[in-house]
Amino acid sequence: MADAVVIGAGPNGLVAANLLADAGWSVEVLEAQDQPGGAVRHDRGVDPDFASDLFSAFYPLAAASPVLAGLHLEREGLRWSHAPKVLAHPLPDGRCAVLSRDLEETAASLETFAPGDGAAWKELQKVWDTLRPGILDALFTPFPPVRAGARLALRLRTAGGLRLARTMLLPVRRMGEEEFGGEGGRLLLAGNALHADLAPEAAGSGGFGWLMSMLGQTYGFPVPTGGSGALTSALVRRLAHRGGTVRCGERVTEVVVRNGRAVGVRTAGGEAVVARRAVLADVSAPALYGSLVAEQHLPGRLLADLKRFQWDFATFKVDWALNGPVPWTSPEAAQAGTVHLADGVDALTRFAAQIATGHIPDEPFALFGQMTTTDPSRSPRGTESAWAYTHVPHRVQGDAGDDKLTGSWDAREQEVMADRVEAQVERFAPGFRDLIRARRILAPPTLESLNANLHGGAINGGTTALHQQLVFRPTPGTGRPETPVPGLYLASASAHPGGGVHGAPGANAARAALHTHRTGALAHLQNRLNRRDRKGQR
Repeated sequence: MADAVVIGAGPNGLVAANLLADAGWSVEVLEAQDQPGGAVRHDRGVDPDFASDLFSAFYPLAAASPVLAGLHLEREGLRWSHAPKVLAHPLPDGRCAVLSRDLEETAASLETFAPGDGAAWKELQKVWDTLRPGILDALFTPFPPVRAGARLALRLRTAGGLRLARTMLLPVRRMGEEEFGGEGGRLLLAGNALHADLAPEAAGSGGFGWLMSMLGQTYGFPVPTGGSGALTSALVRRLAHRGGTVRCGERVTEVVVRNGRAVGVRTAGGEAVVARRAVLADVSAPALYGSLVAEQHLPGRLLADLKRFQWDFATFKVDWALNGPVPWTSPEAAQAGTVHLADGVDALTRFAAQIATGHIPDEPFALFGQMTTTDPSRSPRGTESAWAYTHVPHRVQGDAGDDKLTGSWDAREQEVMADRVEAQVERFAPGFRDLIRARRILAPPTLESLNANLHGGAINGGTTALHQQLVFRPTPGTGRPETPVPGLYLASASAHPGGGVHGAPGANAARAALHTHRTGALAHLQNRLNRRDRKGQR
C-alpha cells in the first residue's frame, strides 16, 4: 500500500511522484502505455540509425522551470543540447528572421527588415529582464499566485503598468504592428504564438508570442541529448533512487471514492491499488471527471462546465530520416533548431482561419525541427533527423485544398496530408524530398492512441486562449490542483499553468497534497491536545 498513487507517467506525473518521494512518501505510478514519458518519448521507429522524438522535442519551458531545476536531473545523467540558432522564419524572397540566444544577432537580423527594429526587439528584451522573475514565479506556482503576483505587480508598475498590460493582451498581429516597422519581428512573435492555438487576431496572443520569444532569447530551445526520452529516464531514475515505483501497461479505469474521499484506483485488470493519503491524476480534466470519477461524486455545475471545455488544435506530424542537411534557400535556416514555414503573418491568419472554420489548410503552417542540427547524436554524420507538425481541425467541415480530405485520417488521407506538408517544406528548401530516406506519419488518431492525454491530437491539454486560463482552467472557478473529491488532485496540463514540459501542474498537485496532509495532521494533533486538556480539567 502506497501513500500516494499517481495516474500517468508523463512529465507532470513523474515530477509529482518525485516531490512526494522527496517528502518521504511511498509512491506508485501507474502508466497505461508500455513505457513511461507521456508526450516526452523518442524511438528509432523511422530508421534504426535515427533517434526520433515521438511528440514534444524542444524545451524552453523546461530550461526556465524552477521546478525541474530543483530536481537536479543532471545528477541522473540529463544533458541539454542547443542548435547554433534558436529559430528561423524564412520567406520566399530569401529574407529570414532569426532568433538567437545572442541578443545582438537577433537584433541584427531584424534590422535587415526595417531600420529600428533591432532596437525595438532590445526594448522588448528589457521589459522581459524586468518582469522575468515575477513571471516565472507566477507561472510555476499554484493559482492564485499571491506572493508572486504581488511582486509581479510591483515590477509591472516599474515597466509601464497599464500600458504594458495592454500590450501583453493585444492580438499578436496588432502587437507586431505597434512594435516593428518590418515583418521580421512580427513573424517571430506570431509564429511563436502559434506554438499554441492562438491565431494572430486572438486576444493575448501577443503576450504569449512575446513570452515564447523571450524564453528562446534567454534560454534557447534546448533538447535532451540523445532524445526527448532522456528527460523521462532521468525522472524515472531519480524516483527509483527514492523508493518510488513506475508500473507500465497498467491502465487505470476508476478512481475509488469511499466515504467521500479518494482512497485508491482500480486498473483495467481489476486490481485495486490503495492510496493511504492521495491520488494524483496526470490525465486530462475531461478524462478524470468524465470517466475515472463516478458522476455521483462530482458537483453538477462542474459536469456542466466540462461540456464547454475546449481542446487546443489537433496536430498532424511527420517524422523523417534525411540523407543530408535540409537545402534551405535561406542559409540562416540551416543553423536553426526550429524553422517556421509560412509566407508571412497574413498566411498565418489564413491558416488559423481555415482551422477555425473546420477546413484542413491547403498551405499548412509547419513547425520544422532539425534535431541533428541541434543534437549531433541523433543521426549519422552528414544526415538529419527531422520532423514537422501542423495543425488541423478536430471537426472537419471540408478541405481547403483539392484533395477532398474529410478528417477520417485513413491511409490515403494520411499520405496526402504528409505530401502537403512536404510540399510546404519543398517551397523553402527545393530538393528536400530527394533527401528522404524514410518517413513516418503521426495523424491525430495515432497521437491519441500513443498517449490518451493527446485527445484528437491536441498537445496542450486544452486551449491556451484567455477564456480557459488562470481561474478558468480547466473550468470556471477552479485553477488549482484540488478537486471536489478530497484526496484527489489534478496534476496534468489541464490544470494551471497548462501545456508545455515544465512540471508545474505536477509540482502544484504534489505540494497541495503535502499541504493538505500536514494541515490535517496538525488539526488531528490539536484535537487530541484539546481532548486531553478537557479531561485534565474534570
